[in-house]
Amino acid sequence: MTIHMVKLCVGAEDIGDLEAWQQRLMQRSDRPYHHTRMVPRQMEDLVDGGSIYWVIKGWILVRQPILAVNEITDRHGHRACELVFDPKLIKVDPTPKRPFQGWRYLKPKDVPQDLKSGSASAALPANLRSDLKQALVW
Repeated sequence: MTIHMVKLCVGAEDIGDLEAWQQRLMQRSDRPYHHTRMVPRQMEDLVDGGSIYWVIKGWILVRQPILAVNEITDRHGHRACELVFDPKLIKVDPTPKRPFQGWRYLKPKDVPQDLKSGSASAALPANLRSDLKQALVW
């Protein structure tokens, strides 16, 4: 059963910051990746069509398919996890998300819809889409 992950993109102001960070990573590796201390128990379900949904400035704005979940040893000799992603960032319908630590699982029924490429809403800057959605919620 496919399951997804949601994670804060700490320090990013917008999707462009996430893109730039991953471009720097890809100078060392052929795929973007992220290391985290906690190893997911549901690894097989994450790589079975799962994605990581990135929270930027309190909004889930973009996702990336998860290609691999590797158990690694960090520089201190502790068990850790390396998440390997498809380099393509897929914009999603902006969805508010409160701060949390680490990462969380996200069930398929709870994921934001992808924005269709070429649609009017996909062409809007992410911050404007978020502002418009927030105005509609209030």
